[in-house]
Amino acid sequence: MKRTLFDKDHESFREVVRTFAERTLAPRHEEMLERKSIARDIWREAGELGILGLSVPEEYGGSGAGDFRFNAVADEELAGFSFGVGASFALHTDTCPPYLVELGTEEQKHRWLPGVASGDLITAIGMTEPSGGSDLAALRTTAVRDGDHWVINGSKTFITNGHQADLIIVAARTGPGERAKGITLFVVEAGTPGFARGRKLDKVGQEEADTAELFFTDVRVPDANRLGGVGQGFTSMMQLLPQERLSTSVTSIGHVSRILRETIEYTRERKAFGQAIGSFQHNKFRIAELVTRVEAAQAYLDSCVLAHTRGELGAVDAAKVKWWSAEVQNAVLDECVQLHGGYGYMNEYRVARAWRDARVTKIWAGSNEIMKEVIGRDLGL
Repeated sequence: MKRTLFDKDHESFREVVRTFAERTLAPRHEEMLERKSIARDIWREAGELGILGLSVPEEYGGSGAGDFRFNAVADEELAGFSFGVGASFALHTDTCPPYLVELGTEEQKHRWLPGVASGDLITAIGMTEPSGGSDLAALRTTAVRDGDHWVINGSKTFITNGHQADLIIVAARTGPGERAKGITLFVVEAGTPGFARGRKLDKVGQEEADTAELFFTDVRVPDANRLGGVGQGFTSMMQLLPQERLSTSVTSIGHVSRILRETIEYTRERKAFGQAIGSFQHNKFRIAELVTRVEAAQAYLDSCVLAHTRGELGAVDAAKVKWWSAEVQNAVLDECVQLHGGYGYMNEYRVARAWRDARVTKIWAGSNEIMKEVIGRDLGL
């Protein structure tokens, strides 16, 4: 089915991102796998091309696109190349900047946003803690006021871009005994005394994505680094989470769409019993089902992207598209592995890595079970 979401400007930008992936990312993919991170010069090149500043207004050094469809283009192309790379860039481009743009003071915006757009400042967001995953209201990291500073103690885990991030948006408890109403957001800058990074986490997939543990021991952060009002952090996170969940949905479908196309090509070329394996009725029917499933998910996702562009995407619809995109991605990739046979289990084949890379999408940005809980509550259940 022909998509109608994008216009000529979006497709021109797609060529920019695709060329970047082919020219810069592809030749250095093995390097990223070995480093378990993306080199800083790659981040800066992405910044020079305008890929990182899509959510940053022009007056602060970004492109000020004001149209999430450009973000979607970048997410699709980068995730299609490598899901780990796509996830790292999407976190920096789609998830973190809105916190600085929407909650930051003028001084904070001028201080941080130009570097975010250029790739000189890599960002991360510290929500998840070792003691709890999706229950953000139960976080234990604390921030205690001390004059013009706050003293932060605690830890975070599973933090994308955490090992090399220059700016970390940290959710901390400022109201003891309170749940949602006692959380405040702060920006912790790299090099602040007491802030330490743990090891790069050894994940099942997405080796290219830098994922780390973060530790805060009597970290003194000036009140000038507080984002938004005291006790308003949870509300802010809930307001900004829909874009994060939409972003993960775009990467999920962009990723599986590319791998499915490659799988179809494989079934045309791979022979068994004297004919292409894709011509066997069982495989032909299965591929027809997979293509239909992905196109249906893409159509629903495109409608959500358009709604978000108009400022109409709510938390419940974001939850729907997040869990469904992750579900489709994982189910289809599993079938793609099966269609590759034994080769689908070999790391040298993209489908094997894609299968491993995708599993976390049913967990991150709010587990699929939490997404269904959000939807169920909205139905009065």
